[in-house]
Amino acid sequence: MDIARQDRSIRPELEAAIGRVIDRSRFILGAEVEAFEQAFAAYCGVAHALGVGSGTDALQVALLACGIGPGDEVITVSHTSPATIAAIELTGAGAVPIDIDPRRFTMDPGRIAAACTPRTRALLPVHLYGQPADLGPILEFAARRGLPVIEDCSQAHGARYREKSVGAWGRIAAFSFYPTKNLGAYGDGGAVVTDDPQLAERARQIRQYGWDAGRVSRRKGINSRLDEIQAAILGVKLRRLEGWNAERRRLASMYDSRLTAKTLTTPYAAPDSIHVYHAYVIRHPRRDALRAHLAQRGISSAIHFSPPVHLHPGFSNLAGFSAGLPESEAAAREVLTLPLFPGMREDELQQVVDAVTAF
Repeated sequence: MDIARQDRSIRPELEAAIGRVIDRSRFILGAEVEAFEQAFAAYCGVAHALGVGSGTDALQVALLACGIGPGDEVITVSHTSPATIAAIELTGAGAVPIDIDPRRFTMDPGRIAAACTPRTRALLPVHLYGQPADLGPILEFAARRGLPVIEDCSQAHGARYREKSVGAWGRIAAFSFYPTKNLGAYGDGGAVVTDDPQLAERARQIRQYGWDAGRVSRRKGINSRLDEIQAAILGVKLRRLEGWNAERRRLASMYDSRLTAKTLTTPYAAPDSIHVYHAYVIRHPRRDALRAHLAQRGISSAIHFSPPVHLHPGFSNLAGFSAGLPESEAAAREVLTLPLFPGMREDELQQVVDAVTAF
């Protein structure tokens, strides 16, 4: 992707926003963070948003706010960024990965019940590649068991499930503003969103040493704060997000109609959802050969994600779940992300199509 191309038209606004921060000389949790938190909460359709230092931190803060800690288990997926699992383990809890729906690439609701134990304390679905997880049955199961649903929305800014924004369905949710996200900062950043005022206050305290308004630590906390410059940048970009997402969908539709080879599978767009195509991910049984073919023609591609987290050496404690994750492992062998970003030209897209078709 080409971030500079996407942002070129708004550079004067970005520079003015950064200039405001420099002029104020207030760089942490000031007016820009407050304004962005209010705007992002409204965009997501929730009452509260809290800026934090990264998407991983957002997940950790959300989990801690829900009381997740040592000895607890959180059901999630392995076909995701390692950040999802890392955030769970940072609380002292254990991650229990279950398999994915091979079309959505997200949590298979039919696998949840078998993974539950007396130590299960939360469900953490991941909205992957811009596609919402199938939240309906996930939320129904969670309600029957009295479990909070914590949404990982790090790749799904603006995506909707049954006409409501992701992040507004569960008890609490986490977003990442890593530079390559649909809504990206010029560095790390993240946000926790929720409709629950008590959870919001807990999260607000946890992100800064457990402090209350008088700077007295009322609980254990961490140091994870969205800085003013990143908030100012995000505030400018948030106003363009719907347009950029529409452009992503337009480009994805062009790919869908032109990539007709029977040997590959184009992304599934669930009829109950609005996909925002953070990544345009195809499947092909000879993925590595296809990727090499594209590279020889000057076309970049990426693999999101391989191997699945339970097969990373750093997460060897999850290796025992391997037998129950065949769809996750199959996806990891076959997925390939093709170029797609706001500002991409049609002739560039056609160049990719022609190269894939030739293979």
